[in-house]
Amino acid sequence: MAMTGSTPCSSMSNHTKERVTMTKVTLENFYSNLIAQHEEREMRQKKLEKVMEEEGLKDEEKRLRRSAHARKETEFLRLKRTRLGLEDFESLKVIGRGAFGEVRLVQKKDTGHVYAMKILRKADMLEKEQVGHIRAERDILVEADSLWVVKMFYSFQDKLNLYLIMEFLPGGDMMTLLMKKDTLTEEETQFYIAETVLAIDSIHQLGFIHRDIKPDNLLLDSKGHVKLSDFGLCTGLKKAHRTEFYRNLNHSLPSDFTFQNMNSKRKAETWKRNRRQLAFSTVGTPDYIAPEVFMQTGYNKLCDWWSLGVIMYEMLIGYPPFCSETPQETYKKVMNWKETLTFPPEVPISEKAKDLILRFCCEWEHRIGASGVEEIKCNSFFEGVDWEHIRERPAAISIEIKSIDDTSNFDEFPESDILKPTDAFLGDVPLHWTGWPTAGAAWALLRHALMRHPLNFSTKCLLFYSCHHL
Repeated sequence: MAMTGSTPCSSMSNHTKERVTMTKVTLENFYSNLIAQHEEREMRQKKLEKVMEEEGLKDEEKRLRRSAHARKETEFLRLKRTRLGLEDFESLKVIGRGAFGEVRLVQKKDTGHVYAMKILRKADMLEKEQVGHIRAERDILVEADSLWVVKMFYSFQDKLNLYLIMEFLPGGDMMTLLMKKDTLTEEETQFYIAETVLAIDSIHQLGFIHRDIKPDNLLLDSKGHVKLSDFGLCTGLKKAHRTEFYRNLNHSLPSDFTFQNMNSKRKAETWKRNRRQLAFSTVGTPDYIAPEVFMQTGYNKLCDWWSLGVIMYEMLIGYPPFCSETPQETYKKVMNWKETLTFPPEVPISEKAKDLILRFCCEWEHRIGASGVEEIKCNSFFEGVDWEHIRERPAAISIEIKSIDDTSNFDEFPESDILKPTDAFLGDVPLHWTGWPTAGAAWALLRHALMRHPLNFSTKCLLFYSCHHL
């Protein structure tokens, strides 16, 4: 009689599988980081030598530059070895809140430097299967060395939360700016769209697709220039359940005839009134998402240019082209964009602006940018833009900053208990999980897994060797 039974892998509990996965990530990160750090140091050194050669510096000047560079590298390594925790920062104020946590203005106690601390609840991320998205965000923040991407300085965690310590950009975000103003002028729109083109291109050059370009994720620095943030959806496939949420429509839902019959001014007022609430939602808004992303039949970096076209429309008209009373109605409009993408006659915009929006918001194979970013930069709407020096010129809208911790460009948020300790469990994954284990813990976990579950000899030898050399 044939014997039946579960395979070794299926007999593992979810908790064990989770720990084995974390161990694997630890080993991958350890060795990939060692190699990456060495390569990055070599690249920075080569870049320095090239710049000095181009500037025609004398030998003594080169020696001083190299010494200064070496000191910076040493300080950088010291910072990487620094172990930080919540106790190293003083929380000053809540400056943002979303579905999975919040952002606080904090001050580092030993230096007095201010940062934006992004706090993400592990319980919510595990429940919503967002852990991979957070790793993607951390990876791109570490990898990107660009004026167009918000900088991350530190990351750490405790039993309940993950913490990303990023640069504080006191200008707020584009969503807040658009909520304060009815519309932007074409000159202002040209400036912000041009800067966002360069920002998006900078992450495309790294091999990333953002997939979540929207005004909330366009931050403004102290001089009013754009930086990209929120890279949680940059790699891997977006979770299908969000698309299914929009796709599985309840046909009894009332249509948005009321919204359709509003004039542009009323639409803009209604949109702005509901916009902040949409930002807090775990579902979010589908207004800025390209139709090919919803179809899940494959998409590429061109989906980010669609999103930029929607933002450009919102800047000039006062609301995005597919906004509706419900996310489901918005989804339907996005998927039927050929009929629903229209321009209200009472809001005058130039033919150049209208043409560029329609070049962004069209079938992906015909979308501007398919031949490269130069195709976008050469569009007539950007006539007169100094692409090389745009970040050095004054911003289209000046930002008034009174102090290093000025939060006047952010909404007011009540205090929360996110930093207060609580005891919580989710399924069989304990929320006292502290993330990626230490080298010693990784070794112990992997040894335990190897004893219980057979692997081929070469794989087993490689894993044992890796653990011994952590």
